Amino acid sequence: MKRRNEKVAIRRMSVKGYIATLAALLIFGSLPVIMYGVSSITYWKSFGIWYVIYWSILSALFCMFVSYQKYRRFDKPLHKLSDAAERVAKGDFSVYVEPEHTPDKEDYVDIMIHDFNKMVEALGSLETLKGDFIANVSHEFKTPLSVIESYAEALENENLSIEKRREYIEIIKSSSQKLSSLVTNILKLNKIENQVIHLNNESFDLCSHLAACIISFEDKFGEKDIEVVVNIEDKATIYADRSMIEIVWNNIISNAVKFTEPGGKINVNQISDENAVIVTIEDTGQGMENGVSTHIFDKFYQSDLSHSSSGNGLGLALAKNIVELHGGEISVVSEHGVGSVFKVVLYSNDPLVDE
Repeated sequence: MKRRNEKVAIRRMSVKGYIATLAALLIFGSLPVIMYGVSSITYWKSFGIWYVIYWSILSALFCMFVSYQKYRRFDKPLHKLSDAAERVAKGDFSVYVEPEHTPDKEDYVDIMIHDFNKMVEALGSLETLKGDFIANVSHEFKTPLSVIESYAEALENENLSIEKRREYIEIIKSSSQKLSSLVTNILKLNKIENQVIHLNNESFDLCSHLAACIISFEDKFGEKDIEVVVNIEDKATIYADRSMIEIVWNNIISNAVKFTEPGGKINVNQISDENAVIVTIEDTGQGMENGVSTHIFDKFYQSDLSHSSSGNGLGLALAKNIVELHGGEISVVSEHGVGSVFKVVLYSNDPLVDE
């Protein structure tokens, strides 16, 4: 449910309504005078008690009418809100309270109901994310721990050859490193999302920094015989956290290598102007379908293809948070069976210097 941005026309008692109510009371109060006149004092002495009774009945009817309006307009919907809030407190986030009036006749209570429904919807989404997060973390921890446990038990075999023993030790080390990387990424992501991480911003040459990150993958490029074409400027100075930006490049390039078939190609392009540096990393890998590309930056999200490869679904979520923490933008355009193009735009409050 989307809250309207425009000013809501809230129904309320107008000046004309107050005047009409006062006029009605005056007419009803003056009715005996109009009917019998005021010339006879003896009459008023005789029938004054009936005049008081008349006013008492009139006041009672008026109070009943006001009480009914109060119940219908305020008490009844507030009781509905109270019951709904009690259900939410017990963990039921499927609650929805129907507004009392149509949009063109909304009052303050309807606005409260809209806000309540919006709050419940947000709480339900958070609860779902919490459940998914726990399930995904449990799964990601369970896999390497199972591998470590299995191969540790295998090492207890005294008849195991030295070659096999070394192989099992390497597998245990690899799973331990994966587990350590998972914990590190979770902690980093948590710090970034809770804005408790402090950026060590400095001026540095993004071009040489990006080139160094690409060179660090040279062995992996060679293992899969991937052709890498780099087209970057000689120098582009930017003000940012060098170590954090390195995580962005490492995660994107790592994904490009992982999903590019042997003999494939990766293109890295970089341009800049006085306001921003734009880096695109394109691969000829498996690509993604539309449903996958819209969730690729979500925590722990992994497509069916990615489950066959190493990874925990945190890398791109971490990259997205880092880029946005620097005030930048990250996006992806992908076509299944053709490849993916990741685009990173980094802005700066200080002018970027190109030399």
